Amino acid sequence: MATLFAPPPSAHLNSSLSFPYPSPSSSSSSSKYQQVFHCSVMKTSLLKGWKSVVHELGGFKPLTSTNSKFWKRRRTLICAVNQDAEEAFKKTVEVDRLIDLLRDANPQELQRLVVENILAFNESFWIRLAARTDTCKSEDDKKDYEELATSVMSIVDCLVHKTHEKIESATDVLKGILKPVVDEVEEIPWPPSDPEALKLMEKEIMQREQEGQLDEGFLSEVNAQLRQAKQDGDKPGLVSMLQKVLQLYASRLLSKRSYAKKGNEVLKAEQFLETLIKAPEEEWNKLLLDGLTVGKGEISPEELDAVVKKRIERTLIRTEGGSYQQRVLTEYLKGIESRAEEIVQFLSNQP
Repeated sequence: MATLFAPPPSAHLNSSLSFPYPSPSSSSSSSKYQQVFHCSVMKTSLLKGWKSVVHELGGFKPLTSTNSKFWKRRRTLICAVNQDAEEAFKKTVEVDRLIDLLRDANPQELQRLVVENILAFNESFWIRLAARTDTCKSEDDKKDYEELATSVMSIVDCLVHKTHEKIESATDVLKGILKPVVDEVEEIPWPPSDPEALKLMEKEIMQREQEGQLDEGFLSEVNAQLRQAKQDGDKPGLVSMLQKVLQLYASRLLSKRSYAKKGNEVLKAEQFLETLIKAPEEEWNKLLLDGLTVGKGEISPEELDAVVKKRIERTLIRTEGGSYQQRVLTEYLKGIESRAEEIVQFLSNQP
């Protein structure tokens, strides 16, 4: 895969984690619950209430058509209540099943599941998802559900707005992102002559990521274009531009989840890492000099190295093994790790 940074390149990634995705099963998974409620179970309560009924009717009377209608109507009402409870239970089971499938899906499978179950995202779904979020025992699980809700909302919103529009190809998406920084000339200048152009490109990436357009197909296209540009060797501006696209993508996705707080405690090393993740690559040197103990800061190189490795481990667990997304995110983190090592080595050699 083409590197995100200019030489020297980051360490080669050899991701081997792979998480098989369970195929969606039919709604028959809830069939084992179909016999949970029976009208016959109410016979006990009917017998218990017999005395009060006899009293209301003025004592025991022979069964008449009027009495028969009374008991039939009572049994019908009881059965109706039980059937409503059974249906509600079945619906909850089905919603839970869908939430589990969505939670375990990778980004590409998530889009497919949302499209296939678009009518299921009603008020009941969101209420149930909120309930499951509130009952999470760990902060990581809670963040997983919150991210799932955000992702599903974005995909649904995108589907609603794109119903009558042509879906753009990965190449079209990349062209749209690069449009603010590409001049109508053969030479591609980098950095852009207009400082606002880079901000517009970053805004375009954020918008398209929210709409679910930056998928595996898009990342594959960017990497193919980057690899070709490096082989050609005559468009250094294009190489830097495509690297910037991947850097902005990685920064955007990694910034969505924070580990800088544990209860009321602020974890300074995690907070420092998140500052680096959000910052442009061009600012890393200054941030590292000001933040590490070898410079002017209070974070030791060992502390930073530990949180970077932990974040890489979390990323490997939460992304599909071998995917472009996994490679881009881990390479971005490894870029921070390598830059920190270079700064420490440089300062250690100073007299």
